[in-house]
Amino acid sequence: MKLGLGLYRHMLTRENFQFARQAGATHIVAHLVDYFRGGGHSATDDQPLGTDWGWGLAGDPDKLWTLEELVAIRRGAEECGLKLEAIENFDPAHWHDILLDGPKRALHIENVKTIIRRVGEAGIPIFGYNFSIAGVAGRTKGNYARGDAPSVGMEGPYDLPMPNGLAWNMIVDPTAPLRPAGTIPPATHEQLWSRLQRFLDEILPVAEQAGVRMALHPDDPPMPTIRGQPRLVYQPSMYQRVIDLNPSPANALEFCVGSLAEMTEGDIYAVVDQYARQQRLGYVHLRNVRDKVPHYKETFIDDGEVDVLRVLAILRKHNFDGVIIPDHAPQMSCAAPWHAGMAFAMGFIKAGMKSLGIP
Repeated sequence: MKLGLGLYRHMLTRENFQFARQAGATHIVAHLVDYFRGGGHSATDDQPLGTDWGWGLAGDPDKLWTLEELVAIRRGAEECGLKLEAIENFDPAHWHDILLDGPKRALHIENVKTIIRRVGEAGIPIFGYNFSIAGVAGRTKGNYARGDAPSVGMEGPYDLPMPNGLAWNMIVDPTAPLRPAGTIPPATHEQLWSRLQRFLDEILPVAEQAGVRMALHPDDPPMPTIRGQPRLVYQPSMYQRVIDLNPSPANALEFCVGSLAEMTEGDIYAVVDQYARQQRLGYVHLRNVRDKVPHYKETFIDDGEVDVLRVLAILRKHNFDGVIIPDHAPQMSCAAPWHAGMAFAMGFIKAGMKSLGIP
């Protein structure tokens, strides 16, 4: 079991690599999608919330991430004593018609294959992704955590229809919202599962050959629908269906304890035991929450309804040897709110690992 830190694209700097190492991390999970491009965000070091038009503009559909930039990020991390463990999330510009089953699907499948081959060639072992039409949407921010610290939550369902041009909560066609009002027709749950099945059957052989594990994040927030669109993994049992869709060893889980704990069914400790026992965890997002969707709040890691130390003990019992990152953390009242919140979370996880005899 190893401690890591997740960094957004603009945070992939030497200073933040040094911060991660100083806080005890040995690994990095890197986001290459620029979630903050052209959107309305109050703080670019906190997690994005966005508006009814999503987080912002997706990237260049004709410009895939290159092998050279992937290697440069890996080497930058290595220079600070860190290993680049995973890339997290595809740019919607590169794969949105896989999610929507649109006219560019064949092109976007080839995009994903190219990206995965380059990730493998760069020596990065895991690719985390979220197979969702609406993406991460409907969250709110407030002084929800201890001492009125700002954190993220949800204050009710969010099913405002998705406008044309939006996919995975980002604008993939900037001209579409300017056209007369139009929305993306909702898919059914079974249609979305069928799209995932096709995706896995086409991509997993490439991932195996590249030496990359594809790790699926559960839905965030884990509601049956967001913006009228279906979700795949909004209850813990649905993760098993993902595993059963394809037996490839490259078919793994981006195991988000916070999202799983927000779900309305299941015992979080039994859930961790079930999936850790199967050795399917790519890497782990570890945060704490209170309450369930659609009215949950994120807390400091020691202050929610999840016994984080018990979760670590279950992972240890099943010899989980992957990376754990605090994917979110409440911000703290100081000159560096994000860094302070993350340092607190990492210190708590590091102490928990030490208590289990993990160096």
